[in-house]
Amino acid sequence: MGGGQLSSAPLPRSFFDRPSHEVAPDLLGRVLVHGGVDGIVAVRLTEVEAYGGPGEDPAAHTYRGRTPRNAVMFGPPGHLYVYFTYGMHFCANLVCLPDGCGSAVLLRAGEVVEGLAAARARRSNGKPLADRDLARGPARLAVALGLTREHNGLDAILEGSPLGRPRQSATMLEGVPADPSSIRSGPRTGISTAKEVPWRFWIDGDPTVSPYRAHVPRRRNTAATSVGEVPRS
Repeated sequence: MGGGQLSSAPLPRSFFDRPSHEVAPDLLGRVLVHGGVDGIVAVRLTEVEAYGGPGEDPAAHTYRGRTPRNAVMFGPPGHLYVYFTYGMHFCANLVCLPDGCGSAVLLRAGEVVEGLAAARARRSNGKPLADRDLARGPARLAVALGLTREHNGLDAILEGSPLGRPRQSATMLEGVPADPSSIRSGPRTGISTAKEVPWRFWIDGDPTVSPYRAHVPRRRNTAATSVGEVPRS
């Protein structure tokens, strides 16, 4: 992709002030930009998953209500909810709906459209890596963008002038929305509850989309690789 996405206007906060399953397909083709100490990386989103609110979606972190871990998911919209999973990975989500609702969209995969060198350095450890694999999967996407625990709660909506905005900030750009005819939906990846809810959305035929994997029970008690799967006791 060229730099056309990066010249787009920022998405307004009102874009995220809707149910997550409505926001999710509209995020495809949009661009998330994050500036790190080693450079700016931008990713065009090609795969996402929606997660509902408390008491509504058993696969969501917020299903049982607000906790210190999931507090960011309760608003305001347009902020990043970044969490640590399996003791090794970070995953990034964008909060939806007004304050207090507890809903978000997991960013599952995308194409790096700016900052290839920085993304490759973060992801490859000097090993050969195809461009399509730089942000192909939620953990890879977070690494490519340089998102970690310290970015949990970061506002991804640019309001006002970008002048004076910190280098290590995030911005959602309009990008080029995916053609509706190219968007597909299906069950979310790797969850054991609400398995048939078709809230995973992706751009059909895009090489950066991650493979679908059904849930495989794990022996140890841990959080899942999506916004879902509250740890079981």
